[in-house]
Amino acid sequence: MAKVILVEDEPDIRDLVRMTLEIDGHEVVLCPSAEDGVREALAGAPGVILMDIALGGPVDGLEATRRLRTEPSLDATPIIALTAHAFAGDRERALAAGCDEHWTKPIADLMAFKDMVGRVIAEGRRGRG
Repeated sequence: MAKVILVEDEPDIRDLVRMTLEIDGHEVVLCPSAEDGVREALAGAPGVILMDIALGGPVDGLEATRRLRTEPSLDATPIIALTAHAFAGDRERALAAGCDEHWTKPIADLMAFKDMVGRVIAEGRRGRG
């Protein structure tokens, strides 16, 4: 299975996502800040990055995504925006920053979420990168 980097500052959401993805055998690395997520992604070949957009701290998820997209070693790594931002234009802003998918919180359908993450891992960034 894949290494999943979860950049999320809410402990309850981190636990829910971690448990959901570990059931399928994924290794989930928890990063509570954008800076931690960028550092972890640069340290080694994740299969996917789940990026909270509205992170507390000096760097939000959109800026962290833009930084990651400048790294050639991460060209093939998909990034999924995982966010409560569900207003008009939020999805487009996430995709413009370099995210490949957008999933809103709270995660109401864990099976659909798990399936989407698995699909994105399997497909990579084909046609997107």
